[in-house]
Amino acid sequence: MPHDHHGHDHAGHVHAAPPAGGKFSAAFAWGIGLNLAFVVAEVIGGLGANSAALLSDAGHNLSDVLSLALAWGAAWLAGRPATGRYTFGYRGATIQAALLNAALLYGALGFILWETIDHLRHPEPVNGVMVMGLAGAGILVNGFTAWLFRAGQKGDVNVRGAYLHMLTDALVSLGVVVGGAITYFTHWTWLDPIISLGLLAVIAVGSWGLLRDTIRLGLQAVPDGIDLEKVRQFMLAQPGVQSLHDLHIWSMSSDGHDTALMAHLVRPGGTDATWLASLSAGLLREFHIHHSTVQVEDVELPDGCHSGCAEPAADPSLVGAHHE
Repeated sequence: MPHDHHGHDHAGHVHAAPPAGGKFSAAFAWGIGLNLAFVVAEVIGGLGANSAALLSDAGHNLSDVLSLALAWGAAWLAGRPATGRYTFGYRGATIQAALLNAALLYGALGFILWETIDHLRHPEPVNGVMVMGLAGAGILVNGFTAWLFRAGQKGDVNVRGAYLHMLTDALVSLGVVVGGAITYFTHWTWLDPIISLGLLAVIAVGSWGLLRDTIRLGLQAVPDGIDLEKVRQFMLAQPGVQSLHDLHIWSMSSDGHDTALMAHLVRPGGTDATWLASLSAGLLREFHIHHSTVQVEDVELPDGCHSGCAEPAADPSLVGAHHE
């Protein structure tokens, strides 16, 4: 029978506490409140000023509000303890939130594009002063929100994403101010929707990485920064290892702090706790793989039998290690 050594620190496992989801609660609350108020102001101002650029920026800021709310909720869920049904806890909620955020963002971009094309076909006079005033407020709102996340952006990928997103939005608002000024002095009514199209392009290109990364996370791809072949060679180089198969590496959350590995190793003579501890410590040190589960087999199993055969190899042992 396989021997399951999961679950106890005295067996060589170190189970980290769930992440502190409330660490940035105040920053999330301020960011959501300020951006939501600004969205309302931009919609009212954009309709009053006939500005497609302002409406585009309002749509994007609304997606920021939803993104911050989802990220906050997912961070809170990630901090909840594991249960009998959700044995990994709720850390995967951050991946689900990222996927939903990407879908909402591109949905908003499609709606804004439709409105912008309509403004191009039927240009109307634009209140450049109002555009400049509201976009200038956007620089302050987004800049202050970015400042709220500045302290944690170096050590947390999710916080860094919020920080860079808000900082980018401040720069976009600056572009709207410049466009409003040009419109005010030149009376070029066609310029405002052109600026809106430019903003849409910048946002779409800048968000492509988010969409790509969240799809990869959802499909349990090997995380960025980890070379699968180097991990394979490292494990094959361990004393006594003859071969390796069924190697899988994936992220369990969107912050990259919960990387998992599962593999089958062929090592005649079995294994012991010291060898396993050395292997898991090496995976953590060399590749930042925090949770490794390794099945050690005495002999190479026939093809197609790695998931279980009628006559399994003698005395295989199932072992795992979890490190933070």
